[in-house]
Amino acid sequence: MVVDDNQTNIDVIEATLESAGYENIAAVTQPLDLMQLLAEKPFDLVLLDINMPIMDGFAVLSLIEQTIEKHQRPPVIMLTAQADEDSRIKALEGGASDYITKPFNRVELLKRVEIHLENHYAKRFLASENQLLEQLVKERTAALEKAKLEMIFRLGRAAEYRDNETGNHVKRVSLFSKLIAEKLGQPEEYCRLIHIASPMHDIGKIGVSDTILLKPGKLTDEEFVLMQDHVKIGAQILANADSPFLEMAYEIALTHHEKFNGKGYPHGLVGTNIPLSGRIVAVADVFDALTSTRPYKEAWPIEKAVALIEREKGQHFDPVIVDAFLAVLPDIQQVVRQFNDE
Repeated sequence: MVVDDNQTNIDVIEATLESAGYENIAAVTQPLDLMQLLAEKPFDLVLLDINMPIMDGFAVLSLIEQTIEKHQRPPVIMLTAQADEDSRIKALEGGASDYITKPFNRVELLKRVEIHLENHYAKRFLASENQLLEQLVKERTAALEKAKLEMIFRLGRAAEYRDNETGNHVKRVSLFSKLIAEKLGQPEEYCRLIHIASPMHDIGKIGVSDTILLKPGKLTDEEFVLMQDHVKIGAQILANADSPFLEMAYEIALTHHEKFNGKGYPHGLVGTNIPLSGRIVAVADVFDALTSTRPYKEAWPIEKAVALIEREKGQHFDPVIVDAFLAVLPDIQQVVRQFNDE
């Protein structure tokens, strides 16, 4: 694209370019026509005069910078009779790729056109390659994330299958926990981590005897103490990990049976001394446990389970977490319905 208010200059430039084999040369004498042409068809190079009426070359250059995204912007060579240093610096700082004074040397013009076109094509090729690589990375990352989630859910279900025939408890708890965390305004990454980490909250059950785990009746005091060991076993399995989600999984496994009033286990932590993830999963876990059939109980109606959680607000559960749970209860019920329909 050649932009010059002088038709004679345009004719000379076009003849010079055509003599070197260049094709698809367009030209405008009115700078205001340029943007419409650029919008209709992308150009690989713009040769731009500075001294023009209505809009000078600097204004046109600024318009190109503002309206065309950087990765799509063609190189611009300024052509002008102004040979002063200030104009040259102004043009280069304004986004021009080069600056040639008139009257130009034919060989110099063609060489600079060649160099800037080669650079433009190289950048466009690299951008295309980078875009392809980014897409491949996204696809591979998504596949790895999916495989990781699948592994986590299966590890969680390895424990759950021992006292839950479907193993869907871990999936529901992870979704409930994510919904509560989002309602609390936690960052997106935190919500993602708790969704990934919470399925392993009861991984320690693999170390609990079937006699206790599958007992149809109420546990004795001694049996209940042994059952409590599952949080420590789970923590031992997940301890000393470098991965952020395994660190959170460790935190959840160890603290999801702590109570807000300090009467939980294994350490009797009080209030916000219990990690947030543990407080969130405590509500999600109890709600799903109450509304699910277990060897020792029938499933509770949702209303009854919600009433218990409300009664335990400030005792077993963090009041803030309970409020968030109640706020997202319609979404939680939708999750329950989806699993029931499967």
